[in-house]
Amino acid sequence: MAQLQGGRIEAIKVEGNQRIEEGTIRSYMLVQPGDPFDPDQLDRSLKTLYATGLFSDVNLRRDGNTLVVRVTENPIVNRIAFEGNRKLTDDTLRPELQLRPRAVFTPAMAQADRQRLLDLYARRGRFGARIEPKIIKLDQNRVDVVFEINEGETTLISRIAFVGNHAFSESTLRDVVNSREERWWRFLSSSDSYDPDRLNFDKELLRRYYLQKGYADFEVTSATAELAPDKSAFFVTFTVSEGERYRVGKTDVNVTLRGVTKESVLPLVELGPGDWYDGDAVERTTQAISEALQNRGFPFVEVKPRVQRDREKHTIDLVFDVGEGPRVYVERIEISGNQRTQDKVIRREFRLAEGDPFNAALIRRSRQRLQDLDYFANVDVTSQPGSAPDRAIVNTKIEEKATGELTIGGGYSTDAGALLSAGLREKNLIGSGIDASLNGVLAQKQSQINLSVTDPYFLDRNIVAGFDLFHTTLNNLDIAQYNERRTGLTLRMGYEFNEHLRQIWSYSVVQRDVYNVQSNASIYVKDEAGQSLLSQIGQTLTLDYRDSRIDPHKGYVIRFGSDFAGIGGDAKFVRTKIDTTYYMPLDRITGNQDWTVAISGGAGYLFNLGRNEKIIDRFFLGGDNLRGFQTGGAGPHSIPTATNTTSDSLGGRFLWTQSTELRFPLPITADFGLTGRAFVDIGGLSQVNSVVLNGQVVPFTDDGSPRVGAGVGVSWKTPFGLINVDLAQAVVKKKFDQTQFFRFGFGTRF
Repeated sequence: MAQLQGGRIEAIKVEGNQRIEEGTIRSYMLVQPGDPFDPDQLDRSLKTLYATGLFSDVNLRRDGNTLVVRVTENPIVNRIAFEGNRKLTDDTLRPELQLRPRAVFTPAMAQADRQRLLDLYARRGRFGARIEPKIIKLDQNRVDVVFEINEGETTLISRIAFVGNHAFSESTLRDVVNSREERWWRFLSSSDSYDPDRLNFDKELLRRYYLQKGYADFEVTSATAELAPDKSAFFVTFTVSEGERYRVGKTDVNVTLRGVTKESVLPLVELGPGDWYDGDAVERTTQAISEALQNRGFPFVEVKPRVQRDREKHTIDLVFDVGEGPRVYVERIEISGNQRTQDKVIRREFRLAEGDPFNAALIRRSRQRLQDLDYFANVDVTSQPGSAPDRAIVNTKIEEKATGELTIGGGYSTDAGALLSAGLREKNLIGSGIDASLNGVLAQKQSQINLSVTDPYFLDRNIVAGFDLFHTTLNNLDIAQYNERRTGLTLRMGYEFNEHLRQIWSYSVVQRDVYNVQSNASIYVKDEAGQSLLSQIGQTLTLDYRDSRIDPHKGYVIRFGSDFAGIGGDAKFVRTKIDTTYYMPLDRITGNQDWTVAISGGAGYLFNLGRNEKIIDRFFLGGDNLRGFQTGGAGPHSIPTATNTTSDSLGGRFLWTQSTELRFPLPITADFGLTGRAFVDIGGLSQVNSVVLNGQVVPFTDDGSPRVGAGVGVSWKTPFGLINVDLAQAVVKKKFDQTQFFRFGFGTRF
């Protein structure tokens, strides 16, 4: 800049600019006409022009007392393209870029975008990816930017090792963490891909596992992942310090709430003297005491467990301090991330409102209800201080997912045979929460088409309303010599009394047709031939205290249903049924929450109010409610005669069932998604009205004695659907019962 020193600037001349105005360029400079030729100010002006990112080259020179600024403008991005990407789509890659069409191109931005794309591939486990931005020059100083991508192979975890473990083997601890070693059968899973976030979660899983087993001093001192030099595999190592194992010494509860006694709280404490210390049990006890007292009218209760170690005796004394916590109210509920789902659809799932006492249990329940909607890929509910010390803001951040389904499927089930299915469903219609679907199934034994619409908050109230239009065809030739066709409409309306009690009312009008009655069928079946109209009102009352409606492990559910037919139509009856299931977790015995005992029972009775009692209105036994027997294959049957040579299942008016099922994990990796079960099913069916022909009662069996089926089964959760296989033996059966040893069900969508 020495040649620019001395004298004053009389004018500033700009050269080389095409898109950018001279005035804009002068505005970036620190000198103006009339200022001296100051080398420092001119140098800073040069750097400022470069810093704008608008120019690839800037040159300052002096022509007499005129300062000449010559610039070379950076090109404009015309188009951005990707080549070579197969695993990640253009729509996935494009949001990572800073470069945009019609924006200024700089090599620095291109390299920064290259690194962002590499980071994205690394998060997907492809650390060997190679990306190179290429520039195609166009006229008018424009460029096309093409990112040439070689995605490479997924970099998987070759080995997971543990250092410092003595109480548990490496194989046991590998089952605890979510990360998995590379195996051929994990091609449908990403658990064997390295993920730093998953590694941090694995540390927490190890901590919780050891705390559950009594190792209160446990810590993960380090968790490292080493990438092989050729970037082909990761080696993950967890270094742990187990410490000593502790038993519970003494347990006590210190209550300072008025009107609450220690004796009323002590039964909620899960641990007792002599038990191995269990960190999960301490947390469950804290939550149980909090929720119980909040339900008794103490919204601000605070439960703090105090742990006192005796390192010499290896015992821990537990004291739960129960008192009044700070009075905090919900100031606002903020919702973000819902681009499609309406705010009211989210807010109505919250179990507390703005102005209510802040309640952590209700916050957790609200989050669970939002997840159960199945509208969102992720739900994150957090809290932060509000405008005052006694105010809190609840932040709900959601990530929406596709809720529409277009399915074409195929499969096989024992009940329906080989099947094809097609359906169109939207679970969150235009973001309103309305569930609408149109489905059809074409199968060997059972075909149907169904249009269904359900509004879970009809008129923005606590009312579920909907309707079903359906047409169903059943092939019953395996158990009785006839087919059945049903076409009808069902209107539904229900409501929730509270979190656990709900009731659904329905009205159905159905045209039934019993056809294709075989010539050798019994007189009981032949009397059914023809059409009939069913006009029926029904209700189902449900008391549900299960921990999960989808995959329950503890709690119980009771359902009481009743139907009244006779408001017009041909059928006249009252049908009642009650079912209950109790789930008993065995995790305290087995150390694994996947061990569960499910005990269920039910009974039903059909009160006939007319003369023409129909077989198709009765209860049937077998299949799902009595494994080891065909669907409808157990219970009263006609007895073959010289003219009617078949033994047809007749159903019954009185049904009872009981089932005991043990659900357990199989001794293989959980990645397969396989679970096992062993079961014993018992049931009975009786009471059939006799038919008199030529003064003689047509013979049939109707002793109502118990039938028993026992067996084992496997469920396989696959990305293509759920596969169920049961092997059941009919242990106690009667002469004309139709049995079924192998029961298989499979469905898929693609």
